[in-house]
Amino acid sequence: MTTFDELLAEGAAVPTEGWDFSWFADRASEERPPWGYAGLVAQRSGTARAMLDVQTGGAEVLAQIPHAPPLLRATESWPPNLDLARPRLTALGGQVVQVEDTEPLPFEDGTFDLVVSRHPTVVLWDEIARVLRPGGTYLSQQVGKASVHELSEAMLGDFEPSDGRSPERAVAAAEGAGLRVRDLQTARLRMTFNDIAAVVHFLRKVIWIVPGFTVDAYRPQLELLHERIQTEGPFVAHSTRFLIEAGR
Repeated sequence: MTTFDELLAEGAAVPTEGWDFSWFADRASEERPPWGYAGLVAQRSGTARAMLDVQTGGAEVLAQIPHAPPLLRATESWPPNLDLARPRLTALGGQVVQVEDTEPLPFEDGTFDLVVSRHPTVVLWDEIARVLRPGGTYLSQQVGKASVHELSEAMLGDFEPSDGRSPERAVAAAEGAGLRVRDLQTARLRMTFNDIAAVVHFLRKVIWIVPGFTVDAYRPQLELLHERIQTEGPFVAHSTRFLIEAGR
């Protein structure tokens, strides 16, 4: 049997670049939202003339579109993700631009008829509205309130989650920027972690679940959770997601 320390080392050694979660196969699982975000993006991209993917990660979603629009751009802030995104955008005839998530978008007003974003860390709604053409669409899958809260509590103890990521706030912010919300869907999705290596890798990769997470700092909590998994079986948590579509 693999020891606790071996599992910690394994989870700590997995690269965290991009949003490819294939390493978790057979070690962790998460239900997918019913709306199928990647499929929606692929469908919408087929009729777009100019498209922007904000905070593209490694351009994993764009890599799945069957036909790229004539103008295709993406933004990303983290250099390791940029290294993954660049060849994927180049293959599609597009470009990725390095820009911090909180900085203005480096594009002219009214450039894009489709702007998409999966799991943005922050949404600059005024900037989204600015770069959209009249009649344009913003389509985004976002992380909702209290996502994976059970795991956060296992590491941090009891606390009340912030409502800053709630769909209601997103709607208010979109409308405040002059956009009209056309669609809003929410989902609560079951997640399972089969071993502590999966927990460690997940917390290293999805850094907002436990801000500042390191194996050394949270070793006691990790050991308790490891013992719980060994005794009770997979640790169950729930992610929250919402899909928002807004138009100018």
